[in-house]
Amino acid sequence: MMVTFEELDSFLHEQFPQGAAYGSLRKLGDGWAEMSLDVDNGHLRPGGTVSGPVMMGLADLALYAALLSRIGLVPLAVTTNLNINFLRKPAAHTPLWARATMIKVGRSMGVGEVFVYSEGDEEPVAHSTMTYSIPPKKRELD
Repeated sequence: MMVTFEELDSFLHEQFPQGAAYGSLRKLGDGWAEMSLDVDNGHLRPGGTVSGPVMMGLADLALYAALLSRIGLVPLAVTTNLNINFLRKPAAHTPLWARATMIKVGRSMGVGEVFVYSEGDEEPVAHSTMTYSIPPKKRELD
């Protein structure tokens, strides 16, 4: 693992403060991460369910954390593809949590998947696959 929980948590707060709107780091391992989000009225869509963009944001942030656990603190690693399947209605006003796992990490690309859960429910409410672009490492000048 390239970074510790504390290093990544600090990095996210300093470099991506708006990310707090999408979730907070809960656990971190080598190539995986868990994020959680306290759902409030601002996360709900008409009909009283959590909006799709909220779940997408949580999933994306979770995979970003999982990727950085492998490649280090690389701010310019960016999402190039995100596919999400909404599987069931999450409970309103119940925290969401996401478990992201890297499937492949290469020099220029990382691929992973994320399961999103409504706290207390064993079945996922969403499943996402994503691809991240990893910027080339800077070469040292002679």
